[in-house]
Amino acid sequence: MTQRKFPDAYMKLGHIFERVTGIIDGYLPDEMAIEAPFFGKNVQSMLKLGRAQGTAIAAAIHHGVPIHEYAPMKIKMALTGTGAASKEQVAGMLQRLLKIPNEEMSKFMDATDALAAAYCHYLQMGRPESEVKYRGWKDFVNKNPGKVKK
Repeated sequence: MTQRKFPDAYMKLGHIFERVTGIIDGYLPDEMAIEAPFFGKNVQSMLKLGRAQGTAIAAAIHHGVPIHEYAPMKIKMALTGTGAASKEQVAGMLQRLLKIPNEEMSKFMDATDALAAAYCHYLQMGRPESEVKYRGWKDFVNKNPGKVKK
C-alpha cells in the first residue's frame, strides 16, 4: 500500500519524485501528460499542487520524457463531450472506453484524473485508427454511424 502521510512536505515531494522516477524506469513512457493547474480559492492548496506537479515534471525532464499539459476542461471535453463533466462522469467514461471492471477501478480520483489526462493526450495525438478529427462525441457518432450500437 502506498504511504499517503509524511512527516513534512519535503519528504512528500521526495516520495513523489521517487515514485514518478520508478514509474518511468519501469514502463519507459514516450511522453507524459498532466492536468494543468486550475485556479482555486485556497492559495495553500494551489501552492502544494504546484510543487507536486513541478516535482513530477522534474522527474520526467530528468529522464528526457516530453511533457504535455491539458486544461481540466479540455480533458473533460475530450472524454465526455462536455467541459462541465463531473469527476464521476469522467471516471465512468474511462471505465467504459477502456473496459475496466468495477473491481479494478481506483477508489482514488487522483488516479482517475491521471488516466483521463493520458487518454486525452492519446486522443489529441491522433492515435486512434483514424486521422479524422472530431469536435466531440456527437460529431464522432455522426461521422461513424456503423460504430454505434442501437
